[in-house]
Amino acid sequence: MAHLLGAEALHLEFPTKVVFDSVSLGVNEGDRIGIVGRNGDGKSSLLAMLAGRREPDAGRVTVRGGIRIGVLDQDDVLDDTHTVGHIVVGDMPEHEWAGDARVRDVIAGLLADIPWDARIGSLSGGQRRRAALAALLTGDWDVLALDEPTNHLDVEAITWLAGHLKRRWAASAGGLLVVTHDRWFLDEICTATWEVHDRIVEPFDGGYAAYILQRVERDRMAAATEAKRQNLARKELAWLRRGAPARTSKPKFRIDAANALIEDVPPIRDSVSLKALAVSRLGKEVVDLVDASVSYPVRDDDGTIEGAPEGRADGASVDTSTADHAERKPVLRDVEWRIAPGERTGILGVNGAGKSTLLGLVAGTVQPTSGRVKRGKTVKVASLTQRLDELEQHLGDPVRVVLSRLRTTYTIGSGSKAQDLTPGQMLERLGFSSPQLSTPVKDLSGGQKRRLQLLLILLDQPNVLILDEPTNDLDTDMLAAMEDLLDSWPGTLIVVSHDRYFIERVTDQQYAILDHRLRHLPGGVDEYLRLRALEEKRGAGARTTGSARDGAASGGSAGSVGLVSAGSTSGAGRTDGASATGDGGGLQGAALRDAQKEVASIERRIAKLVERIDAERTALAEHDQADYAGLLAKTDAIGSLELEASALEERWFELTELIG
Repeated sequence: MAHLLGAEALHLEFPTKVVFDSVSLGVNEGDRIGIVGRNGDGKSSLLAMLAGRREPDAGRVTVRGGIRIGVLDQDDVLDDTHTVGHIVVGDMPEHEWAGDARVRDVIAGLLADIPWDARIGSLSGGQRRRAALAALLTGDWDVLALDEPTNHLDVEAITWLAGHLKRRWAASAGGLLVVTHDRWFLDEICTATWEVHDRIVEPFDGGYAAYILQRVERDRMAAATEAKRQNLARKELAWLRRGAPARTSKPKFRIDAANALIEDVPPIRDSVSLKALAVSRLGKEVVDLVDASVSYPVRDDDGTIEGAPEGRADGASVDTSTADHAERKPVLRDVEWRIAPGERTGILGVNGAGKSTLLGLVAGTVQPTSGRVKRGKTVKVASLTQRLDELEQHLGDPVRVVLSRLRTTYTIGSGSKAQDLTPGQMLERLGFSSPQLSTPVKDLSGGQKRRLQLLLILLDQPNVLILDEPTNDLDTDMLAAMEDLLDSWPGTLIVVSHDRYFIERVTDQQYAILDHRLRHLPGGVDEYLRLRALEEKRGAGARTTGSARDGAASGGSAGSVGLVSAGSTSGAGRTDGASATGDGGGLQGAALRDAQKEVASIERRIAKLVERIDAERTALAEHDQADYAGLLAKTDAIGSLELEASALEERWFELTELIG
């Protein structure tokens, strides 16, 4: 494979730290490289040097002539005064960018729900990130250098980005360098992994999972080498004492395969040293949401509530659960959820779908507009929010002092295995080094603060734990430590996260908020993505009925789509008056078995169609761009396959609703 760029003997040094020392590496055509490492070890600095954004103190970076490198910065560098359209396509005439298949694909994938003429300053953090990505991906680059591209993106946007990067170049063309803490994303797109640590860059083959296996083998080999060295040292000492060398056989250390690497690793859900942190008895009842609905008064542009009575123009004194004369915006409808003791649940949904409102119902900070919420008498709920509010009052105090104020000792285990630990011992067992125990909270890194925040919550001994985007500011090693901590916590766990790897790792089941309703996802995140795709298609179809076609091009929100959820009594697009039941009450016996067989058949056919579509798209990208007739024929073929897949997905949706 042809060489794209390389680094030779790179040295980078800050006033208090040497970041890299004599690092040499290269990027070839076809390389898809993920860069991982602890926060502060130099991942972004390495990316900046390779992309030409930072000069090394010594050494050099070489780039093949004519190579174009596109860079996505970790920080937001967009101009607030520009529009989305100007950021993405600049001053290019509409007929030019609209005729470019890549530009259309990027706009449809990232900006479908963002107004084209919206000012950047009016966008949310996630929308700004998507605009920055779109501006980069519409360009023609030989190498892409992406620094935390998944920050602020939801599951759907991350999935789309992974698919785009996989089909952007042919397998043996282009180069990708990506710094990210999203382990699913690393596994999905990377063919190699670079670990940045201890002033060096260590290469591994494969994505994140392969990197972890190889790192385990490396660490075990290092441990065996150290054990052998110490054994030889003891023999040398014995020889010196006895005056004659002893003859022994050499110790051996061998790893057969990946199974041998993990055969002595305990189960993921093994309850260990933190078993007694949630000692409050839960009982049989935790939290039951029974036909719970939440809606909020609609506000005008000036902030007043539509339909509010005189004297309450600001709406401040309007009771949101009883203000019947105000127009209301539904957020959640008829939610039926009975949370069981020890349940570990992940909640999925687009931004604004109502995830935070659902968590508020569980925690008791939000009251339902209708329906009811029932809590067990012994339930003690704690929430890890996206902010670090729990640490605000402790910023000037050392970590050890913060914990000592809460409790002098902590009892771990029960019965004969009970053990009392000091706060310092507790933190050390959870990954804090001795020097960090004396560090003021304000001087801890973002990831360390996040772990301390979680620890303070757990030490308060809740039995229901709510985590809202808990992976923010954590590197991959810190994420693994948090997952290990949660594995040993026996209470009820509810997680909202855009980190697919994390949510699949720490929860046993997933739910989604779709069309204001809570729906169970037996198929996990993959099922959620399928349902969202169908929801978008149904929404586009509804918008084109009786309206101009340009209304469909702007995309739609989940709230405008007639998706049938579990327990719903009406289906979008139905004209026969039939209802879709979420419990399979309409299908029994042979009819139910036939429907299940048809669903399995449809899933196999859809999988084959997806493979064909991907192959056709690859062929389209590699086709002679001057052959307009050939390009048109291939585009039409792809369109036909997509229509066939869409029809199958519609049928799959109808059947799964009937089956329940």
